[in-house]
Amino acid sequence: MSIKKSNTIKSYEITSESIYLERRKLIKSMSIASTMIPWGMTWSQSSKEDGYISAYKRNSIYSTSEPKNSFEDITTYNNFYEFGMGKSDPYQNSANFEPAPWNVKISGEANKTGVYNIDDLIDSNALEERIYRLRCVEAWSMVIPWIGIPLANIIEKLEPNSKAKYVAFETVYRPNEMPGQRKRILKWPYIEALTMAEAMNPLTLIAVGLYGQDLLNQSGAPMRLVVPWKYGFKSIKSINKIHFQESQPKTSWNMAASNEYGFYANVNPEVDHPRWSQSRERRIGNGFFGAKQPTLMFNGYQDEVAHLYQGMNLRKYF
Repeated sequence: MSIKKSNTIKSYEITSESIYLERRKLIKSMSIASTMIPWGMTWSQSSKEDGYISAYKRNSIYSTSEPKNSFEDITTYNNFYEFGMGKSDPYQNSANFEPAPWNVKISGEANKTGVYNIDDLIDSNALEERIYRLRCVEAWSMVIPWIGIPLANIIEKLEPNSKAKYVAFETVYRPNEMPGQRKRILKWPYIEALTMAEAMNPLTLIAVGLYGQDLLNQSGAPMRLVVPWKYGFKSIKSINKIHFQESQPKTSWNMAASNEYGFYANVNPEVDHPRWSQSRERRIGNGFFGAKQPTLMFNGYQDEVAHLYQGMNLRKYF
């Protein structure tokens, strides 16, 4: 897996979607035609240029058929408070962040704890593209072609024991490279967590790229969590610690404002944020004053995940 350093592609040098797609067409015309493989996936070839993922499986089973947002939309409009509170701050302020080399500390209730290089955790031969909806608590959404592997693949490799009921994730703490961490926006480093059942769900992804390219710094390089039925703040970025534990972890936004951000953070149009409605959302790319659309329960992934919360009061456990 190719993990680029920040001086490979600066935040202001991002390739536009139109140029990127034309490049992909040219490469495809010069390469072997795609080969079909089992259960709804196709094999995709992409550029060998530094910063581009060489090969991945396109997973159509878990992918939405909705139109994707452009590369520019996805990489210039972000929530990543480690680089600032504005939506363009991550794009503008992340050029000095170094995502390589990258190690992840594994601790807690697992048989295989220790410090792992990212390439030891993520099998580059098992990468998949999955087109997921992303719904943010501020009532905006995107459709993003992520590239990664199921989190379950990593968890199985680490062999958590029977006491592991939750898995917590921590963002790297580098205030010299992440200017937002120099401010008291949140208690740093950023922490998020899932139940083990949520973590093992086949939808839950560790992403290392999008649109065929390694994750850029503003998107959570070199590895981030993607949990498509939850609000975006659960999809923690630039992960460098994973901890298995028996008790429910304290998470950053839940600690900062527990009345606004619940531990579960499931997309639920019937549970409003205290300061705005969650019943409708605005798809980025349709203009700030573009028409809104109804928010879907569990962000449209109800069939795949509703069983995880059977019998729970989803207003109380929001």
